[in-house]
Amino acid sequence: MAKLTIKDVDLNGKRVFVRVDYNVPMEEKDGDMIINDDTRIRATIPTLDHLVNQGAKIILAAHLGRPKGKKEPSMSLRPVAQKLSDLLGRPVAFVDDCIGDKVSQTASALKNGDILLLENVRFYAEEEANDPVFATRLAENADAYVNDAFGAAHRAHASTAGIAKVISEKGGSCAAGLLMERELQFLGDELESPQRPFVVILGGAKVSDKIAVIDRLLEKADSLLIGGAMAYTFKLAKGLKVGKSLVEPDKVDVAKAAMQKAEERGVELLLPTDNTVVTPVVTDKLNSKGKNILEFQNPRHNTDPDIPESEEGVDIGENTATTYKAKIASAKTILWNGPMGIFEDPRFSKGTFAVAEAVADATTNNGAKSIIGGGDSVKALNQSGLGDKVTFMSTGGGASLEFLEGKELPGVAALSDQ
Repeated sequence: MAKLTIKDVDLNGKRVFVRVDYNVPMEEKDGDMIINDDTRIRATIPTLDHLVNQGAKIILAAHLGRPKGKKEPSMSLRPVAQKLSDLLGRPVAFVDDCIGDKVSQTASALKNGDILLLENVRFYAEEEANDPVFATRLAENADAYVNDAFGAAHRAHASTAGIAKVISEKGGSCAAGLLMERELQFLGDELESPQRPFVVILGGAKVSDKIAVIDRLLEKADSLLIGGAMAYTFKLAKGLKVGKSLVEPDKVDVAKAAMQKAEERGVELLLPTDNTVVTPVVTDKLNSKGKNILEFQNPRHNTDPDIPESEEGVDIGENTATTYKAKIASAKTILWNGPMGIFEDPRFSKGTFAVAEAVADATTNNGAKSIIGGGDSVKALNQSGLGDKVTFMSTGGGASLEFLEGKELPGVAALSDQ
């Protein structure tokens, strides 16, 4: 069922509670928290411009980090208010709470087109518990509700689900923002009957994270290209040796079942034929969790189907990259979720960036529709400077995966039907 969007309702003069995803990466610099990547903030601007032009009184709510129900100064949204103001070129008010008298007073003073950002909703434990009393307090100053936070839509929290129920019961509209609408369009409608050939590229660390996605996409894809550490579990399932590579031995049967289903349905399932491998050496250094840090030494190109016992695969090899690029070039619809290796290390980024380049080329030169399923794939495209060369980049990580699995997302289900 299609959901109501902000294009379907008149919000002029109405107080509109807008749930956005401003969970942006930050770091401390000279005593201030600095935003490292404002992609998620920029993604909401079309929705905010639409609401401003409609004459809505806009009350923004978001979460940042995992403060676990306590006020954590390093996770305050105050820096976001300033960044948003800079991007919009208009004032954005900020209140250091998300419920209570201070919020009510500021909200009641809003004029048409004004914007107010509330403090981190996760400073209250009641948010993640979807506490109905807390949801009612969030809704006190709102006539309508808009959800533009696809990245948080898989959570049944007070600001994503509970408040919509309260506002709906009051007779208010609960609509999708423009970003949410695009997410549902590209991850849902566009992939329901994709233009063919439909090529799916899946990477990342674990098969277990993507079992349901793989199963569902095998019913639609023409080709499935596997990379990242999950490829080593597939190689293990084929009886190959994977050395010290990151694998899930308990998911070998899952990988076998996927390969069998691909064969039965005539889906081409490709695995890396060569790899970049390293020798992992345990150092005396400890990470933030108190575990010894591994140092990757002696990177080299391995063309053998097996990975030597003392070595670990960290990226797809040149031959695989060439094969994958050719397959991507033939596609009319592309879905990419997950990197091909440890791309954060420049030594092991070639495979991921080769795929990014191929996806961008197929989109620009061949008219392919390319959909990037959030997470590290988006980060890789942005790092390679190709983010604007694809059709759509999802802002959701876990939400994208759950939606692709076919699950109903609480934050979407809570919105009014058209």
